[in-house]
Amino acid sequence: MSDPRERDRNAGSPVGGIRLNKYLASCGIASRREADRLIEEGEVRVGGKVASPGDKVLPGETVTVSGKLVNAPQRRIAVAYYKPAGVTCTERDPHAERTLKEAFSYPVRLTYAGRLDRDSEGLLIMTNDGDLIDAMMRGANGHEKEYVVRTVRRIADADLQRMEKGIWLKDLDVKTRPCKIRRLGDYTFSVVLTQGLNRQLRRMCKAVGHEVKFLKRIRVLTVRLGGMHPGEQRTLSNAELNELYEAAGLPAPYPG
Repeated sequence: MSDPRERDRNAGSPVGGIRLNKYLASCGIASRREADRLIEEGEVRVGGKVASPGDKVLPGETVTVSGKLVNAPQRRIAVAYYKPAGVTCTERDPHAERTLKEAFSYPVRLTYAGRLDRDSEGLLIMTNDGDLIDAMMRGANGHEKEYVVRTVRRIADADLQRMEKGIWLKDLDVKTRPCKIRRLGDYTFSVVLTQGLNRQLRRMCKAVGHEVKFLKRIRVLTVRLGGMHPGEQRTLSNAELNELYEAAGLPAPYPG
């Protein structure tokens, strides 16, 4: 006779089970997509058994990832972190000179919501809420991210206008969305993007014949880098969290 707990987990019976990838995301372990990858690689166990895609977590069951017990967060946390140039947004990479895990520390496990490439610097949002990560990283939502870019050579107005209207990226076989660009100097400009393609700004500049010398992210939705310095971090207040969640299309965690 089959185990009723297995039927509950996989068939979604009304005992209150939650889909495993959603549970891991809610614990701040990873986004749902990344959680699916961990499950497929056999890194996740539920009730001591290796989990499968589509499994559910029942009340009282233990969940481990890579042998470490997963606990649901008691409080939603988000931290604004100024990632220095040279830090790679990953936990494990034998080829990285310095990983985010080595550069950033916090009393509870936090995961980045939207990465920055190694050579870029600026604002990263670190959080223990996978739902927030998913909402912020879903490209269809069109959430704003603002950057300051400096090119090696003087960049012409015509080149800025081409990028602003949307430009074809041959390497990715895609045309970028229109964006907002404001000139700051002969070599510098600010840009507001609503998508997050791989090394998008560097590719956009390359498409108009320019090389990026400096790239800094200064805003993610409602959170600004402000006067922070490389390596600094600050925990967002409840009011800032409410504003960020609402901008991401989620209910405010601390209303009132």
